[in-house]
Amino acid sequence: MATKQRPFHLVVFGASGFTGQFVTEEVAREQADPQGSSRLPWAVAGRSREKLQQVLERAAEKLGRPTLPSEVGIIICDISNPASLDEMAKQATVVLNCVGPYRFYGEPVVKACIENGTSCIDISGEPQFLELMYWKYHEKAAEKGVYIIGSSGFDSIPADMGVIYTRNKMNGTLTSVESFLTIQSGPEGLCIHDGTWKSAVYGLGNQSHLKKLRKEANLKPVPIVGPKLKRRWPGSYCKELNSYSIPFLGADVSVVKRTQRYLHENLEQSPVQYAAYVTVGGITSVIKLMFAGLFFLFFVKFGIGRQLLIKFPWLFSFGYFSKQGPTQKQMDATSFTMTFFGQGYSQGFDPDNNKPNIRICTQVKGPEAGYVATPIAMVQAALTLLNDASDLPKAGGVFTPGAAFSRTKLIDRLNKRGIEFSVISSSEV
Repeated sequence: MATKQRPFHLVVFGASGFTGQFVTEEVAREQADPQGSSRLPWAVAGRSREKLQQVLERAAEKLGRPTLPSEVGIIICDISNPASLDEMAKQATVVLNCVGPYRFYGEPVVKACIENGTSCIDISGEPQFLELMYWKYHEKAAEKGVYIIGSSGFDSIPADMGVIYTRNKMNGTLTSVESFLTIQSGPEGLCIHDGTWKSAVYGLGNQSHLKKLRKEANLKPVPIVGPKLKRRWPGSYCKELNSYSIPFLGADVSVVKRTQRYLHENLEQSPVQYAAYVTVGGITSVIKLMFAGLFFLFFVKFGIGRQLLIKFPWLFSFGYFSKQGPTQKQMDATSFTMTFFGQGYSQGFDPDNNKPNIRICTQVKGPEAGYVATPIAMVQAALTLLNDASDLPKAGGVFTPGAAFSRTKLIDRLNKRGIEFSVISSSEV
């Protein structure tokens, strides 16, 4: 609860950034919901009081709540000033960290939160940062009893919780899942802010560091139950969705694998194999994307190539990424569907000597992924952290969303907020 020492339940750090402004709006929307829980004291944080004030005024106008700016606290702090981060963390129960790329700016926030007994949620889609934070801070966070939960936006709540939802809905043991992401856009097309582009450029440009980190971790393999899930070729055809697909290069596979390891090692659940793809339509799209992908992967290997990619996102992404980000019209007309195809075994059926005999198809559907679904997911994760304490892992630590929230009501909360989980079909073979 809020106290004199910790006056705010939630603090949105980086509230005046591109994604932060939408997270701020979502917290305000949640607080205004008459059917929601009682209003929680909250604040916005960042470097400029003037910019933070402007974000609150814009949210007030958009939501028709003229008194909003006077209801929300403002905390001035800077990522380059550790003492100011400590001051922010001391005033919060949960910090919603919206300042990326996280590989450059994420760790000081994690450190300040742990040292000051504050939980922290971020929306990073950067596996190297997420995995490094686990190795460096999991034990410290557990000692302090705080929860550091990464990838709590579109990367990777739909995928991570989608696999858990699929497992919960299968009448038996789920052994493998393939997910296919489809983005639907309106007449004005798609656009993504260049902050996401920067994270991708730096992430793919530094893949050797991630490989080294994983090699040093030297984890024993998670057991494979049932037949090994075969990877599809880039450009393979998915007949169920009538579309070609390519591997999804986001954080989902890294996050889901870490969740499945946690659930197996700590809750003795049968681990699920996972692969992620994105649908791209016809064969022409596949050829275009493969050429663009090769071009991108060539450029990110070199310092000058990365500089060019970051300086001219619109040019090198064929208009999909820009420094301005999407317009409101583009966001209103865009949505996502993530379809999960799972297989496994009915109760009493031996996976060692038989082929899987159950198939299930589930879906997670939601609004525009980056700036509508991501704030919804992040805010609902924060509220779950505050309200479902008895269903969280007993000790604190650094967790994936699935590891932290597998036994909570997060999926119910998301369903009520427009990120909908559903079973499409389930059958014994």
